[in-house]
Amino acid sequence: MVKPETLLRWHRRLVAGAWTYPHRIGRPALDPEVQQLIVRLARENPRWGYQRIQGELVRLGIRVSATAIRTVLHRHGLDPAPRRAGTTWRTFLRQQAAGIVACDFFTVDTVGLRRLYVLFFIELDTRRVHLAGVTAHPDGAWVAQQARNLLLPLGERGRRVCFLIRDRDAKFCRGFDDVFRSEGAEVLVTPVRAPNANAYAERWVGTVRAECLDWLLITGRGHLERVLRVYTQHYNAHRPHRALRLRPPDPITNPTVASDGPPGRVRRHDRLGGLLHEYQRVA
Repeated sequence: MVKPETLLRWHRRLVAGAWTYPHRIGRPALDPEVQQLIVRLARENPRWGYQRIQGELVRLGIRVSATAIRTVLHRHGLDPAPRRAGTTWRTFLRQQAAGIVACDFFTVDTVGLRRLYVLFFIELDTRRVHLAGVTAHPDGAWVAQQARNLLLPLGERGRRVCFLIRDRDAKFCRGFDDVFRSEGAEVLVTPVRAPNANAYAERWVGTVRAECLDWLLITGRGHLERVLRVYTQHYNAHRPHRALRLRPPDPITNPTVASDGPPGRVRRHDRLGGLLHEYQRVA
């Protein structure tokens, strides 16, 4: 009735059908609530990239890969920020960051065209920023006093300054250096016109401008001090950092254990009139 080849072919089809199992390739799809939260964070914070969003999710206790976040953003027509490459100075300082503090000045012009000078310090290993002060006249006595004000809280926390990195700004007088040398620290002065030699401080100036100061009109010294105080607190206690495994430098509470489940209810806390957004899971 049939040829032997036909019978064998029928048998092969029967075996193939009997031993064929449904299977899935790749990771399971993200929970719809997690996808909605990713899109929400991206739209409410247009200056955040996909790794910044990943850090915020980790702080909320939600574990999502950076690739998945980038895919969700592309699917919703939201472009992730480009990844920035490191530098030789950054690699070198990361390996020897303990005990290294960098400092710098940056200027802010008020609505009345009055120029204010901001002095800050940043610990390279923890990325913790210390706002030293704001003044219109940064003379030698004022700068030296800010150095003393920094060393006192660092000493109380058991933090010893081994090296101080600064540029060749004339505002850093001899008295400023002597304050650190009296504590056994070595002052490292960067070369002329070499901002990469003080890359951590320069990077923080760019961050505070891009995320805060470029979006505000400063009316005076008191206003600027309040704004920088709020932003510095946000930077130290909330904002995630890649070098710290997406943790803030000085978290207020213990981090939430990340999970793959739905985020539940997430509450947004606005700071500086909604310029900064902080998210917390509601118990």
